[in-house]
Amino acid sequence: MTTSTYTISQLREAYLSKQFSAKQYLEQQLAAVKSDINNCWISTISEQQLADYLAALEQQDIAELPLFGVPFAIKDNIDLAALPTTAGCKEYSYQPSDNAFVVKQLIAAGAVPLGKTNLDQFATGLVGTRSPWGAVKNSFDPRMISGGSSSGSAVSVALGQVCFSLGTDTAGSGRVPAALNNILGLKATKGLLSCSGVVPACKSLDCVTLFAHTSDDLNLLLDVAGQYDADDCYARPNQKANQSQYYQPLQELTSLKIGVPKASNLAFFDNPETEKLFEQSLKQLERLGAELVEIDFEPFLAAAKLLYEGPWVAERYAAIQEFFEKDPSQCLPVIQTIIGGATKHNAVDAFKAFYQLQAYKVVCDELVKQVDAIVTPTAGSSYSIAQLQDDPIQLNSNMGYYTNFMNLLDYSAISVPAGFYQNKQGNTQSFGITLFSDAYCDRKILSMAALVQQDNGFNLGASKQALPALQTPESIEDDYMDLAVCGAHLSGLPLNFQLTERAGQLVNATQSASAYKLYALAGGPPARPGMIRDEEHGVAIEVEVWRLPKQHLGSFLLGIPHPLGLGKIELADGSWVNSFICEGYATTTAKDVSEFGGWRAYMASL
Repeated sequence: MTTSTYTISQLREAYLSKQFSAKQYLEQQLAAVKSDINNCWISTISEQQLADYLAALEQQDIAELPLFGVPFAIKDNIDLAALPTTAGCKEYSYQPSDNAFVVKQLIAAGAVPLGKTNLDQFATGLVGTRSPWGAVKNSFDPRMISGGSSSGSAVSVALGQVCFSLGTDTAGSGRVPAALNNILGLKATKGLLSCSGVVPACKSLDCVTLFAHTSDDLNLLLDVAGQYDADDCYARPNQKANQSQYYQPLQELTSLKIGVPKASNLAFFDNPETEKLFEQSLKQLERLGAELVEIDFEPFLAAAKLLYEGPWVAERYAAIQEFFEKDPSQCLPVIQTIIGGATKHNAVDAFKAFYQLQAYKVVCDELVKQVDAIVTPTAGSSYSIAQLQDDPIQLNSNMGYYTNFMNLLDYSAISVPAGFYQNKQGNTQSFGITLFSDAYCDRKILSMAALVQQDNGFNLGASKQALPALQTPESIEDDYMDLAVCGAHLSGLPLNFQLTERAGQLVNATQSASAYKLYALAGGPPARPGMIRDEEHGVAIEVEVWRLPKQHLGSFLLGIPHPLGLGKIELADGSWVNSFICEGYATTTAKDVSEFGGWRAYMASL
């Protein structure tokens, strides 16, 4: 059989159609991994260990295991009982007695780990060069950095050695290497993926992350691996509106607002090629229907500086304190410098930084709430391995310009392939953008990323394999209802929070059929309208359609005062949807404001 890069769904189809067996494919992939020349791997399973995994799969039904025979890689700060955990430091190495929680979930679903991947030592870095096992080489140009600290995990996916991999992300390590190797990197909401069995970098910030070729694969992996772990004190259960069925790849971005940092906030570090690619991405988002909203990105950037310039570096010290104090020289010089710098901070510094971070979060959260997502470059530029060796601190800092704030502020983020350019050596480099939003918006940004990736249509990773079409997701009709609103519940108006706090999502902004009257009702605040069908004298009224989880419908209904209620209205396209309606008697004391065509226009007239 020939070597090929597969998505999870493609590999399952190949197994089901008997193109080859799991044994044939996994033996081939393990051989390829063992002959890797990109420094992706620190250790690999043996042929006998693979045989043991295969024997376990033979007792299972492929239809019951969503990851049956799917090979994956594990960053070597995450425990796999079959192999030592090094965290990128030979002297630190230990033999775990059990698999990390997320690894257990994946193996139980049929996935097969081929080994442990190289990383920036103790997950400290965004470049992939800080390892005694050698710098991990970029999948497109071996002279260029691969991105870190999850370097080996990303490159192993980009090269097609595995279908997906596990990384970690404290400051951007689950996103930067994805951007530099033309794959997707999902840093889910903190706590959704358990960190039990993970060597901590900053325990209060760390996330286990997922690298894969498609949004479909990431949705599946997040569902399998993202189980609540009661033994992880930082774990958080998922919310219903962020479950796998709410991954609904979009056909367009119409009615969505995407925040963009103002020009003075952007940095491309003297790389005009990445600047052009980001401009192209913004034009693409507009072409797909999004409304771009300029935002002041300075509060995010200020929060990012706290990660390494503030006392959070002391968390890195705490993670390996006993080992580090015994003999700091066992760490690489650059790691000694970074972690050793933690001793200058004290508890007073920490509390002051906590207060400052909270102040930034209040400002940043308000900006995030004004849009559906924010877009940035994942990394403003890239560098050669030689450049990093000459200037390891500043260039690493440049790589985290758009990433360091994400976990501090508790957001979800995904890096999406966004183009290619020629570096100074004349070789191909990949570029990525990041879409991020609030915690528990993982499926929302994943749905947006699916459209962007399909619109670009780039090959998988560094291969010649074409991007497959999206799979048709399962219907979520049983879990949600669409609700049209016409007054104070519209976006930005006083009662919109009653939708957003119940995980409501804006579907589209449209109009009713030309058969309705709109009245300003007595009472308030807030002022409310009543909408009544009048086929003879009616007009089209501005409405928004929101998708609301049914589990929250009861509490929403309890908040609706008379003379309002819920019923059905006709939209401009002839479809009917649940909506606010009004009892006819209320119009006797109400003002007819239909001439304004909507509640916003009427309120503006006041």
